[in-house]
Amino acid sequence: MDLAVVLVLCLSCLLLLSLWKQSSGKGKLPPGPTPLPILGNILQLDVKNIGKSLSNLSNTYGPVFTVYFGLRPTVVLHGYEAVKEALIDQGEEFSGRGSLPMSQRVNKGYGILFSNGKRWKEIRRFSLMTLRNFGMGKRSIEDRVQEEARCLVEELRKTNGSPCDPTFLLGCAPCNVICSIIFQNRFDYTDQNFRNLLEKFNENLRIVSSPWIQEKHNQEMEFTFENLIASVFDLFGAGTQTTSTTLRYGLLLLLKHPEVTAKVQEEIDRVIGRHRSPCMQDRSHMPYMDAVVHEIQRYIDLVPTNLPHAVTCDVKFRNYVIPKGMTIITSLSSVLHDDKEFPNPEVFDPAHFLDESGNFKKSDYFMAFSAGKRNCVGEGLARMELFLFLTTILQKFTLESVVDPKDLDTTPVSSGFGHVPPPYQICFTPV
Repeated sequence: MDLAVVLVLCLSCLLLLSLWKQSSGKGKLPPGPTPLPILGNILQLDVKNIGKSLSNLSNTYGPVFTVYFGLRPTVVLHGYEAVKEALIDQGEEFSGRGSLPMSQRVNKGYGILFSNGKRWKEIRRFSLMTLRNFGMGKRSIEDRVQEEARCLVEELRKTNGSPCDPTFLLGCAPCNVICSIIFQNRFDYTDQNFRNLLEKFNENLRIVSSPWIQEKHNQEMEFTFENLIASVFDLFGAGTQTTSTTLRYGLLLLLKHPEVTAKVQEEIDRVIGRHRSPCMQDRSHMPYMDAVVHEIQRYIDLVPTNLPHAVTCDVKFRNYVIPKGMTIITSLSSVLHDDKEFPNPEVFDPAHFLDESGNFKKSDYFMAFSAGKRNCVGEGLARMELFLFLTTILQKFTLESVVDPKDLDTTPVSSGFGHVPPPYQICFTPV
């Protein structure tokens, strides 16, 4: 028999065995596209735009379906109702963290983001308690963010209104806030150690520094040296990259829409003025700015497929039974870009978060920080940073593009599971 025929038969048997195990085992998985041997459904997915591919599949298979990444099945939840039902209504059952090969090599199951079970619960509880002890949610943290906003403004002034790429400076500011929390100290933007730290985060390398020692050899405790290092790495990585990328994308959108920028600056002049530093109390009096920040996060859809979840036990979900350990993908894109909640969702429009009277309007569909038990630990800090940094920048500078705003491209550059803005030049002209 020809070798190619034997190979095809073997691959087909592997596929049939995999499908049989899923259909005859504990779980009755949702429908989905027929996977190819070994490859699964990878050829049916656009790796540069996974979110759009999953949206297309949902049109055929509904809000709950199965795709295969290689031989591994993954259940996809698409749309607000399915995502809410899993992450909020059945939050405990869907609170596991699905595996990512890179995270397993780097974090090895330690830290906050990629740990599971007892380890995750204890480290998350400890992290939240420690952050609160360091001032999270208190005036002292706001003071640090305000100080960093002033430092950022001074660095932007040094550009003298010349065209610049804001990536580095916008990365420094949120990273320094995390430094002030963890190390009780901020760093000058020219500090070489600080710059090295930022470079390592940008390259996604493992950070090797921690102010703590613990009981390395006590395997019954989760507060091991490795776990604490991974947790600090998670706080730096998540707290720096997500916020800085959102700031960078936000400024690009404000360049693209000068009419929005002008309306924001009018509100800043009216509520705050030019000399007093913005504070979080101002937000309740600035519905338009609040709406702009929310719309930036909604529009950019920073992590379209969320970090993978996993079910912690056999779960009955709608008409299906999902077996324990199954990886779950929750499409945040389908929630943030729902056209019933947000008319014309592909258009950047702060009115998505304003009522007819111009007051800020909350939305349950705003899941930029995910939802449920695995929502972002630093959500409160990130919200504070985005509001204070953007408000302070717009208070002190006029934003100018080096090209006609109509020619600016705001199409995201996909990078793994995240959206990042295309590179651009901006001029910060002092007011």
